[in-house]
Amino acid sequence: TKNDKGEGPAWANSLFEDTAEFGYGMHKANETIRNRIGRIMEETMEEVSNPLKVLYKEWLENRSDGKRTQEIRDKLVPQLEQNPETAGVADLISLKKFIVKKSQWIIGGDGWAYDIGYGGLDHVLATGANVNVLVVDTEVYSNTGGQSSKSARTGSVADFTNDGKQSAKKDLGYISMTYGNIYVAQINSRASQKQTAQAMKEAEAYNGPSLIIAYSPCIAHGIQGGLMKSVDQGQLATDCGYWPIYIFDPRKIEEGKNPIKISGKKPDWTRYEEFLLRENRYRSLKKLNPEKASFLLEQNKKDAQYRYR
Repeated sequence: TKNDKGEGPAWANSLFEDTAEFGYGMHKANETIRNRIGRIMEETMEEVSNPLKVLYKEWLENRSDGKRTQEIRDKLVPQLEQNPETAGVADLISLKKFIVKKSQWIIGGDGWAYDIGYGGLDHVLATGANVNVLVVDTEVYSNTGGQSSKSARTGSVADFTNDGKQSAKKDLGYISMTYGNIYVAQINSRASQKQTAQAMKEAEAYNGPSLIIAYSPCIAHGIQGGLMKSVDQGQLATDCGYWPIYIFDPRKIEEGKNPIKISGKKPDWTRYEEFLLRENRYRSLKKLNPEKASFLLEQNKKDAQYRYR
């Protein structure tokens, strides 16, 4: 897919445990080439005509802004093509597809982000690089048949936790906030498309690492009525406090403001068990071992209330 300027998405993937490193490498490769563009502009600034000099300065000041570099590209390329003999211009023309700052997204599931690829994800986020990470969080290893992951919650049933998971969900968003310079959002398009769109736009605009964790229904959840009911179940996930939607924007800290904004109404905790028992991963334990299920599912709720506070 591409627009009239030849722009569109490019996709590549490696082994799923390498997702963060692989995406980071793509970003570094692009920025290395763009550094070359910057050097050419700086070294030839005094040898070019005034229109080119002005555009060079604009690009150097705005090279990390996707929208601005698109606007500059549309003015710059025609000027370059009109002055092919000017110093450095031939090289810039050969690199013209790198003038625009690319939107770099690293996409993977919770099995990757919370478990097998967490070391790489943590490293990439800690570099401070301007990359965006989208975690499609199903709370279970979906790609290998439904094993429990560190993203799974207390009392959930899956392969390796057939008697109910004993420990709480790893809080990837909270862990990432501790760095202080990572834009973090938890989204649920079934509860708020507006907040979802806002988070995606702000993550892209943020000049630094961004992490978005998305509520993602899965066949392994065993939703009553099937996945066609995932819209209603997704709405309830946020309404009852199971999946609050929030944004953590480090720029607010510099302004002396609270960096965390939780969207929507306060949770209706009285509906929490209703949410859980609409899914086989929780309901099956209630059938097999009611006493243990009552304890673990109540702990699941307490964990959620703690996270919300």
